[in-house]
Amino acid sequence: MLRLGMRMLIADRPRYLALVFGIAFTAFLVTFAASYFCGFMTRSFALIAENPTADVWVMDPAVATPEQTVNLPNAALNRVRSVDGVSYATPMMLGSSPVRFGNGRIQVFQVIGVDDATLAGTPALQKGLSPSVLHRPDAAVAAAGGTEGKLETPTRPIDLWPTDGPHLDVPTRQLAAGDEIVVNGHRVKIEGIVSALPRFPPRTLLYMTFANASRVLPPERRILTFVLVKAASDVLPHELAMRIEASTGLRARTAQDFRSDIVWWFLLNSEDVGDVVSMLVLAITVGLGVVGVMLYMFTHASLSQYAVLKAMGATSKTLISIVCAQVGFCALVGTGLGLGLCALAGQLADSQTYPFRMMWFTPLVGTIAILTISLVAALISFHPVAKLQPAVVFSTN
Repeated sequence: MLRLGMRMLIADRPRYLALVFGIAFTAFLVTFAASYFCGFMTRSFALIAENPTADVWVMDPAVATPEQTVNLPNAALNRVRSVDGVSYATPMMLGSSPVRFGNGRIQVFQVIGVDDATLAGTPALQKGLSPSVLHRPDAAVAAAGGTEGKLETPTRPIDLWPTDGPHLDVPTRQLAAGDEIVVNGHRVKIEGIVSALPRFPPRTLLYMTFANASRVLPPERRILTFVLVKAASDVLPHELAMRIEASTGLRARTAQDFRSDIVWWFLLNSEDVGDVVSMLVLAITVGLGVVGVMLYMFTHASLSQYAVLKAMGATSKTLISIVCAQVGFCALVGTGLGLGLCALAGQLADSQTYPFRMMWFTPLVGTIAILTISLVAALISFHPVAKLQPAVVFSTN
């Protein structure tokens, strides 16, 4: 009987293909939305991921994310270093400033000040350059931070620092070692481009030593944003974090806990989360509409055939089993196609620096959505089959 039901399904090519397309489209949309969500959530804690040696992050008690920070007293660094179990601690400064390029164009950069001695927090430089170039006078290194076309400087020397006004519509090239920019009225020399992780939201990045960053940024009484702590070999990070909080009154979070804090902050405050939820709801609604309508139409069009089977002795339970088998087969084929297309689209999105990350559970989310839609569609189609009378075969003829 089940084999006969599958032959009935495949024989009706237009409705069969419409069912598979609707399921594949839904699986694609749901999985893509979930992967996009994972992508921008992963980028949200890129600053922490760039500093794998930091076991504990120390900050003001009101800080829950690098997106909204309050600077610490300058004495906080030594207070943290004095806590038992701290192997070493380095400072980090976060700030932002408009940056003027050589042709007069303005771009806002996030300025990251790293420890002068160790340069901890500086990503690897491209072209094999050493981070020690930051020790040069007025030195900085830049990164796109997930943006496109924001690190552009004039190609022709005649367009650099013009005296007749900005030259905005001139040929440009990517910023490179040896170029100069102006940060808050201070001339800064670019010593290279770093391979920093993309940010969410995207932003251009400028890495400098702590001393240089404090010099070029607008003056503040407090300039220390984070203290990055390495735990001693015999101390667990969670235990050290509790010690630091008890001793200093500051907020201390392990790297993993700080990542979780950032994710929760985005879940509660980011508008993009609402966009992803809307995309998921739309995908499920469209999928349910297409699959439900097409399956009901197929079932209704096949009532005469079901009536023949029932006249031959098939029970309502058997006919419902046939409908379930048809839905299950379409769900299997459509889900496979949808997940495959999503994986291909993800490769393309990743090559274009789009925030896409297909994690182990994102295909599972798409599969669960398809199972739910298929179950609802099957329940809609059960009613005419369960109420079917064998005499229908004569009335339809």
